[in-house]
This record gives sequence, structure tokens and C-alpha cells, in this order.
Amino acid sequence: MAEPVLTTASVPGYIAGRAALRGLVDPETLSVSEVGDGNLNLVFRCADGAGRRLVLKQALPYVRLVGPDWPMTEERATREAGAIQAHSAVSGDVCRLIDFDAVRHVLALEDLSDHEVFRNRLNDGGPHAEIAERLAEYVADVAFGTSFLTVGEEEFRRRAAAAANPELCAITEDLILTEPYLGAERNSVRPSLEPVLAALQADASWLAAAMAMKRRFLTTQEALLHGDLHTGSVFVRGTGAELSVKAFDSEFACYGPVGFDLGLLWSNMLFAGVRAAALGEPDRARSLFGTVESSWQRFVARSWHRWALRREPAKYPDPYLVGWLPEILRDSFGFAGCEAARRTIGLAKVSDLETLDDDAYEVAGAAMLRLSRTLLVERGTLTFDGLCEAALRA
Repeated sequence: MAEPVLTTASVPGYIAGRAALRGLVDPETLSVSEVGDGNLNLVFRCADGAGRRLVLKQALPYVRLVGPDWPMTEERATREAGAIQAHSAVSGDVCRLIDFDAVRHVLALEDLSDHEVFRNRLNDGGPHAEIAERLAEYVADVAFGTSFLTVGEEEFRRRAAAAANPELCAITEDLILTEPYLGAERNSVRPSLEPVLAALQADASWLAAAMAMKRRFLTTQEALLHGDLHTGSVFVRGTGAELSVKAFDSEFACYGPVGFDLGLLWSNMLFAGVRAAALGEPDRARSLFGTVESSWQRFVARSWHRWALRREPAKYPDPYLVGWLPEILRDSFGFAGCEAARRTIGLAKVSDLETLDDDAYEVAGAAMLRLSRTLLVERGTLTFDGLCEAALRA
């Protein structure tokens, strides 16, 4: 790293030297704390004596979760800044970018400390109504707002080329789309799941379906994805009319199949559901499983709304969208199956599962592996009722 890494001690001076920031908070009265739960970056929460706040996020030249043994380009910060700007232009449910320092790879972001991470709320048994649905609308807004249907074909190709994110996509391709199926040193499960995993990895149909989804991810560019839209990448606050939903951590952004973002979201809602089931809360589990269908319905409705605003209606008549939506649904099921496997087997697991005691873990983990197979192998014929029944049986 050519420029120095920020520390809690150096952040006030950094802000004082940054014209875009020093008027937003007072460096002289600044309190700085490091948020230590990120896998890739340094994150600092900053608050001055008057209560004004912001967050700084600095990309390191390696993956923080592993350390310097896993080098990683700092340019991911540039790509994340671009994705936030593009997504904010079409949706209000995005953590706001205040400033970007391209030299030191630092993003200044709105402080959302009055929110909570959606995954934490789910793990605590908190309310989830309308959150997955709002996120599905966000995916639809981004799908249309960053596609050639809105920006035009030539501009779309320019933007897709500029947003290429090969280093982060390689992580996705390895961790989500390869290693759970073919095996890797980074894979692990508790002993109780080893027989279930061994049987699944010997299943040729599951393996073939996963490799088909990898091909889709590698070869399909439909819109500028968030790229890592799970319940740990969403802040929420309140409920009902006071509900606030903010997607963040889009450093894995790339142009790809729209169903990828939906699939990751759905899988993480399923994790919350199997957790509830394993803890003896069947009604909550059923409600969480039901968010897959309700969020899809919201995605479809928002897609038709956005469709009416497309740039060239004569070139893209209604049958185009009629045919595209089933493709997105198949992809969403398939990528949900990949995420279900990855978060159970691979690196960077989820607390929904990992915080369970051994008995509940065995039930929930086996359920997610069975759901992974259902979502992948049956993605072309699966119905929402069938998925819900499979989830309840699992």
C-alpha cells in the first residue's frame, strides 16, 4: 500500500486534511472507533462533539479475514464507489456515499449506527416484514436502471467494461460457485454434517447444476449487481411506515445475471427460516420461507413499473419482459442453491447457523444442504409452494 493505513489515531488528521469531510464533522472533537467485523476492509465510525457522524472504509491490499497471505487489489474501493453512485441514482435504499479518496482508497459513507444489521435482527427473532420485499424492489430498480433498456446499448457496454471487477469476481467464482462442490481446504462443517456433505458432493446432478450456474455468472451481463446481497449487507431500522432499509458493502459489484442478487438474498432468508425451525419456531420459519415468494412478486411488480420507462419501447415490446422474468426466476433459484451450499460448507459462513448448538446446527445445516440440491437441480421446474414444502420438510 503506497499510502498509509488509517488508524483510530490518524483518522482525525485525515478528515482535517480532506476538504469534502472537514466541514461535516469536527476533527478536534472527534471520537473514532474501529468496526472490527468486516472480512475485507478497515472500517471506522466517527462522531464529533456535536453528534455529527460519518463512517470511513479503507480497502487494504489483502483480504482482512485471512491477512497478507491473500493479496487483494485496493481498486475494489473504486469499483464500490462507482456501484454506490450508480445504485443510488435509481434507488433510495442504498447507504449514501459522501466522498471517495481514490489515492488512499477510502470511502466516506453515511453513518447508520441508528440502524441494525438485518442478520442480527433475524438471529434475535426480530421483525422482518417488508424488508426482503423492499430489497427485491431495489434489485429491480438496479436491474432496469443500469441495464441497456435504460442507458442504451452502447453506453451499457462502456459501463460494463469500466466496472469489470475480476479480482472480486474470482472470489465469488471460487467460494460460491466452485469450492463447495469440488472440495477445498477452506471448506469445513461440524462432524455431524460430514456424511450429508459427502453424499451431496458425490451427487453428479448437484455438481452439474452448480457448474451451470457458474457458467451463467461468468458469461451473462444484464445489470450492475450488488454482488453480495445477503442479510449481513443490509442495515434496517424500525418497522411499518417507519421502516428504513439500506444496502451496503457492494465491493463485489459487477455486471452479471440479475438473479444472482435475488438468489443470495433468498438463500439468506432461508437460513433465517431453518434457524427458526431448528429452534422450535415453526410459524416464524414458515413466515421467513414465505418471503421468497412475496419478494419475487414485488420484484415482478417493480419490473413492470420500470419496464414502462424503458428507453426504446418499439425495440423491446412486452413479450421481451414476459420471456425474461422466468429466466431471472430460474437463475434466482439456482444462485440461491449455490449460496446455501457456500454459507454452510465454505469460507465466510453465517451466524444464523454457526451460533447454534450442535443439535440445532445438525438440523439446520442438513436442511440447507438439502435445500441447496432442490434449488439447483430443480430450478427449472421448482414452484414457490414446492420450495416452501421442501423447506418445511428439511
